[in-house]
Amino acid sequence: MHKSAATLGFYGDDLDPEEITNFLRIEPTVGTRKGGVWLTGSGVEKTARTGVWRLVADRCEPADLDGQIGWLLSPLPNNLEIWRSLAARYRGRIFAGLFMHSGNEGLTLQPDTLSMMGGRGLVLDLDIYGAEMPE
Repeated sequence: MHKSAATLGFYGDDLDPEEITNFLRIEPTVGTRKGGVWLTGSGVEKTARTGVWRLVADRCEPADLDGQIGWLLSPLPNNLEIWRSLAARYRGRIFAGLFMHSGNEGLTLQPDTLSMMGGRGLVLDLDIYGAEMPE
């Protein structure tokens, strides 16, 4: 895979980002309550349709989704009770944007990475973008 982007996120109408920050002991890249205002990476102001707590990994070229997920989860507490509590109350996910350079590319996630996500009750959302067509 040519490039990858990865984000750990929790979402919910009653989400309080400070609560998640206290549990996970790390500041989010973006954290706001429902109706709160936040800035995109390009400086555009957005109003949150739901509460959000997101931690964003640096983009990788070539893609390294396995490494990005490890970077997102490794510094966080391993106490699965905390994670299961969060997953029961909010939608927890790893979002991955995958960008192809040509028509047939792929990547692999290691069993340890899949176990880290599954044990924490996180879903994996994939957005796969095709190769850009020349004009």
